[in-house]
Amino acid sequence: MFYKAQWFLRGIFYKPFFGKFGFPSYIGKPVYLGSKKNIFVGNQVRIFPGARIEVVNDSATIRFEDNVAIGQNLHITSGCELIVSSGTTIAGDVAITNIDHDYRKIGESIIDQQYIIKETKIGKNCYLGRGVMIQAGTVLGEQCVVGANSVVRGEFPDYCVIAGAPAKIVKKYNSISKVWER
Repeated sequence: MFYKAQWFLRGIFYKPFFGKFGFPSYIGKPVYLGSKKNIFVGNQVRIFPGARIEVVNDSATIRFEDNVAIGQNLHITSGCELIVSSGTTIAGDVAITNIDHDYRKIGESIIDQQYIIKETKIGKNCYLGRGVMIQAGTVLGEQCVVGANSVVRGEFPDYCVIAGAPAKIVKKYNSISKVWER
């Protein structure tokens, strides 16, 4: 419990450097934070140790809305606005990005080519299982569940279970029968 008190105190220290830092939010150490002024942390956000949170330009932002819980070793990068909506839970070893590297110029290193930036958003009350990769251009609806080790790209509606590599919808919630169906 003592370590959580340390994280809370670290949150108080971080507050002036972030775009927003709500309370009682905390970030575990070690952590890498790039361009803290472009990172917005809502109330009751819990980020466990080993996170790497960074934006690649001055106009990019990362927003963690209220009541988000994040496991160890999150890696999140943004080239525009990237939102993790309220109530979302993210297990350990998850990567989220809205950036792809262009690769089409032959004879030029991929790292030297331009970024391709696509909207990426995690909806409210989603759950991302351990080892999930959310790629650029992914938009998850409300209360989506993503199975462990899934590689996700594309738009997914509210109330669905997504799994696989590449990830596909494996179940949807039927609002009429009130049952999750395959």
